[in-house]
Amino acid sequence: MQSPAEIVPHSAGVIGASWLMIVLPLLGAAILLLGGRRTDRWGHLLGVAMSVASFAVAVAAFFELLGRDPGQRRLGIALYEFIPGVADMGLLIDPLSISFALLITGVGSLIHIYSIGYMAHDTERRRFFSYLNLFIAAMLLLVLSDNYVGLFIGWEGVGLASYLLIGFWQFKPSAAVAAKKAFVVNRVGDFGLLIAMFTIWSTFGTFAFADLPEKVGTASQGTMTAIGLLLLLGACGKSAQLPLQSWLLDAMEGPTPVSALIHAATMVTAGVYLVVRSGLFFEAAPTAQLVVTIVGVATLLAGAIIGCAKDDIKKGLAGSTMSQIGYMMLAAGLGPTGYAFAIAHLITHGFFKANMFLGAGSVMHGMNDEVDMRRYGGLFPVMKVTAITFIIGYLAIIGFPLLSGYFTKDGIIEAAMHHSPVLGWLAVLGAGITGFYMSRMVFMTFFGKRRWADDAHPHESPSVMTVPLIILSIGSIVLGAFLILDNRFMQFLAPAVGLPAELPAFHPFSVPGLATLALVAVGAAFAWFRYGAAEVSPVAPRGSFVTTFARRDLYGDALNEALFMRPGQWLTRIAVFFDNRGVDGLVNGLAAAIGGTSGRLRRVQTGYVRSYALSILFGAAVVVGALLYVGNM
Repeated sequence: MQSPAEIVPHSAGVIGASWLMIVLPLLGAAILLLGGRRTDRWGHLLGVAMSVASFAVAVAAFFELLGRDPGQRRLGIALYEFIPGVADMGLLIDPLSISFALLITGVGSLIHIYSIGYMAHDTERRRFFSYLNLFIAAMLLLVLSDNYVGLFIGWEGVGLASYLLIGFWQFKPSAAVAAKKAFVVNRVGDFGLLIAMFTIWSTFGTFAFADLPEKVGTASQGTMTAIGLLLLLGACGKSAQLPLQSWLLDAMEGPTPVSALIHAATMVTAGVYLVVRSGLFFEAAPTAQLVVTIVGVATLLAGAIIGCAKDDIKKGLAGSTMSQIGYMMLAAGLGPTGYAFAIAHLITHGFFKANMFLGAGSVMHGMNDEVDMRRYGGLFPVMKVTAITFIIGYLAIIGFPLLSGYFTKDGIIEAAMHHSPVLGWLAVLGAGITGFYMSRMVFMTFFGKRRWADDAHPHESPSVMTVPLIILSIGSIVLGAFLILDNRFMQFLAPAVGLPAELPAFHPFSVPGLATLALVAVGAAFAWFRYGAAEVSPVAPRGSFVTTFARRDLYGDALNEALFMRPGQWLTRIAVFFDNRGVDGLVNGLAAAIGGTSGRLRRVQTGYVRSYALSILFGAAVVVGALLYVGNM
């Protein structure tokens, strides 16, 4: 059970000034946007400085929090009254929120630095950095707020920033369409989150996280299940989980640093944060909790299958992101046993996936922005730093022994196996598929024969881009063991999410662990025979139905078109017909009738005096005749 938050004045210590984490990047975004072209020369440097300064505040707050007793590590900072009688604006600094703050600002700062080199020749680089700063500020507001209202404001801010970043190159129709698609699909999830918030307020009379633990017992099982499912709908939108996953692969149209920041380390993890932060609702609603695990395991398999058939290196990594978030969602649905594994994998994934996305950007930088892996091959000798760091991330994500993913993903698989063997073995299968598609990516990109275009001159990226890759690769190696062994991270998170009844122990030679390694090895070997040792065609061959199924993202877009877009179009046409022929027809018909009648009556008025005199005479004769007739009766 979560412990009540201790209220600390905003002026007390570094934690009391945690609002600076949000204000600094927000200030950077404001200066760069309002300053306009006058800030072009140094705008990127200001963007980096604001993100790094926010990271410095997060580190200082973390160490101050670490210096307190575990029972005193949930601190509320009251800022100001936001909606009188409904919600105040405040921050909640606890192990869960500070972990996210460190990830967002730390990895975010590395991506900012990398972007200096990647966007060096873009005339709108200053605007790009302003959007990055805006995104960092919104994401920090999301995870640091002490109530659902503040969380939702950050949630929508993240949606706005992602729309701006995905569509940054709006002159490309594909980028503009992808940005709109991401925005619309996420609004579907946001609708679920809003309804959940309304239900929470009407049931408990509060939005504050600190007040909810003592009130959840007053609600019915049906209400808790409804809240849980609605929160899950919101999480599915932000974290690209089934059935709201269709936006993620198209979102690769944005600049590659956007993919690393939004689709690897931060935004897509917001849904996992929402589920873990709202764990008390799911723990009180076993049905909703079960649905979370089902969505997670279905998504991890779907994303892995999609990744197997993508030749676009960024879209292959996007499918991988969808799959890995599925693992996190699966763990989040396991309750206190899985919360720590979910967040630990989220953190390690932020490092090795950002590493690989930025590595893909480095490859594109040296290959004239080519994204088709079938036109790569043999890049290792000419891009050694990029290749080595990318391969480290690859080994981490497939769960190579002693690297980060080995501890965090295997921890999720073991926890799932104890909860349900079906979920556990499906997670093992997903790991095997991961071994195949990630190995395929590495072999097609860095090994084999060179399949470059004649105008390609691949070369290593500048140090401003490779140094962040090196730092991220180091995290990809060491973070997993640091977090998982001795249940260190689970005990650190305990004040925020509680502890399971029995602390799990990591078993490197367990049956699920050995089965996972075996399947990963089989998948990697199969990828080697297909794409390492064999000739790779520079043009994708026509595949089987299964291959086509994966290439078309499991027909997710076709399903959305059939279920929502086409019926929506027909409803619109019917409404337009009814409006034109019904409402407008009635109004226009009435107007025409009145106009026609008026036109005909108007002809009675000739304007001639003799005509009016004759009419008067005729009328008088009729009246006199009538009177005489009546008098003789």
